[in-house]
Amino acid sequence: MAQLSPTMEEGKLIEWKVAEGDAVAQGDVVAEIETDKANMDVEALGGGVLRKIVVPAGATVPVGALIGVIAEPDEAIDDMLAEAQAADGAGPADGPAAEPAASAAEPEPAEPVEVAAEPAGAEPAAAATGAGAAAAAGGRIKASPVARRMAAESGIALAGLAGSGPGGRIVKADVEAALAAGAPGIAPAPGPAPAPAPAPAPPSAAPVPPAPAPLPPGLEDRVEEASQMRKAIARRLGQSIGPVPHFFLTTEVDMGRALELRADLNARFTDGKIGVTDLLLKATAEALNRHPGVNASWEENAIRYHGAVHLGIAVALAEGLITPVLRDAGRKGLRQISVEARDLIARARARKLAPEEYQGGTFSVSNLGMFEIDQFTAIINPPEAGILAIGQTVEKPVAVDGQVVVRKRMRVTMSCDHRVIDGATGAAFLGAFKAMLENPLEMIL
Repeated sequence: MAQLSPTMEEGKLIEWKVAEGDAVAQGDVVAEIETDKANMDVEALGGGVLRKIVVPAGATVPVGALIGVIAEPDEAIDDMLAEAQAADGAGPADGPAAEPAASAAEPEPAEPVEVAAEPAGAEPAAAATGAGAAAAAGGRIKASPVARRMAAESGIALAGLAGSGPGGRIVKADVEAALAAGAPGIAPAPGPAPAPAPAPAPPSAAPVPPAPAPLPPGLEDRVEEASQMRKAIARRLGQSIGPVPHFFLTTEVDMGRALELRADLNARFTDGKIGVTDLLLKATAEALNRHPGVNASWEENAIRYHGAVHLGIAVALAEGLITPVLRDAGRKGLRQISVEARDLIARARARKLAPEEYQGGTFSVSNLGMFEIDQFTAIINPPEAGILAIGQTVEKPVAVDGQVVVRKRMRVTMSCDHRVIDGATGAAFLGAFKAMLENPLEMIL
């Protein structure tokens, strides 16, 4: 499983493009992988024959796990598969019910071990009282991650067990058999404390209420495995809203002249319409050019001020959110921004972005106006120092020169990382953003 994005920790194998026994040339697409950002094709790094599919379609495995073997037709691959078992803790026969390998969140014990997952259908082995068959040369003990964890929790010495797995490895069934047999020197696992005898109910005790009636069909709880994108969102937001000290600035923009300009441009140019989001991106880029202190990010004990404006555009997907990056937006005109943003958003929704197209943003814009949201606050996407949350444009009565008139107004909230942006700095940027939308010729001249 290749690491197809910097934040990818595991991948889901969506589909094998070739079958076992098919000839494969270097560069051929052999599989499609769901990463935390997009669905991506995996190419063969060498030619030969797909001799073994180790991970079936639909399975999720960590980065670095063996998913298949391409080799010459007569090349021996048994040793390769065995080495992968020992290194990754995952056997080629593992299916949905296979014993899970240790994850990065569960570090291995310090003693040197060889690791293998328990094969499906392994029979329990009796506990051994002498030196175990799993002991390899040099005193190394072959055991699966779950077997070692169970042994540590139960006070069992792995050296005293015989392994029934491949090559004499100790597997889960061996530890369970040892616990059941009560092998010498093994302390039995503590059982639950006996429940105290229930006190007799007083004569006046209220009757026990009946159990709730079962839910009608179709109303039961539903549990689905989180997509790789949703898992990445959970990790990233945990790195943002807690550690990053957010503060928020809100202003209201008169969008009348900006919308008039948009209508004039769309009437003049028929090869692609200018959208409201395009105007917002252009105004944001110009405001960042004028206030480079906002186009920055925190790096431990330093602040990086970015030389170019790379705008992240928040795009909602059915399974989560992704922010394709509009490169060097500060030096692009409104029409170029419109064309490139439209292409990025379309490919983001189709999950066809390349990794470099959703990485390296310096500031982000999230527009929920099309969902009739008036105002909201957005969470900063680290390591960026700010994000704009855009609400819908609505007609409302406002005071203009002492008169109450109906105007088209839009509320904007800026989330700021206070380690980089102070209140006055953020307010100045937001003021420039507002001024350009209310006087839109400034941002196209």
